[in-house]
Amino acid sequence: MIRVLLADDHAMFRSGMRALLDTQPDFTCVGEASDGREAVAETARLRPDVAVLDVRMPRLDGLAATEAILAAPGNDTRVLVLTTYDADEYVYRALRAGASGFLLKSLAPEELVAAMRVAARGDALIDPSVTRRLVAKFAAVLEPTAAEPPELARLTSREREVLLLIANACSNAEIARQLHVGEETVKTHVSRVLSKLGLPDRVHAVVYAYRHKLVPGD
Repeated sequence: MIRVLLADDHAMFRSGMRALLDTQPDFTCVGEASDGREAVAETARLRPDVAVLDVRMPRLDGLAATEAILAAPGNDTRVLVLTTYDADEYVYRALRAGASGFLLKSLAPEELVAAMRVAARGDALIDPSVTRRLVAKFAAVLEPTAAEPPELARLTSREREVLLLIANACSNAEIARQLHVGEETVKTHVSRVLSKLGLPDRVHAVVYAYRHKLVPGD
């Protein structure tokens, strides 16, 4: 059972999301929060598998709340950030803090549920229409690296190919088709890429690739 905490200052949105989760046999909504401070406190108290946080909340915004949740000692909760805006200039903070991705509230309900499942199993959501563009935009304003980072030399040529495909928001199935290998082989390559580069998940592989100018920005 996937235990979820919903944090949003709009009671109607929380109610709708809770009703949606109630239709799913593998989900249970263990709590709600109406502002960022409450989200941090309730996450610490309830220890949900996934916390879904709106970016714009009173008292403490969703990004600051994400940072606080993920910095807490012993935290095992995965965080998904929700936003109404597809060009929110602060979303990169959530990725940098370790969020498992972010979603537009305009996504179809089944896509929101699918994203929670992705986060719960320890992976990260990469939305090619949103995440890659924003990561590229904000990675571009980081201080440029003077040289290729040394850890890249640890990757085999095939692992580097996989990294670039991840950065282009390809799923495991899409990578498998492009490289003419099985999905289990892709999963092994992805795991090795993340391990060798010291990255927590696929979203941060995208950040890494753009930060180090391995992929041209949009």
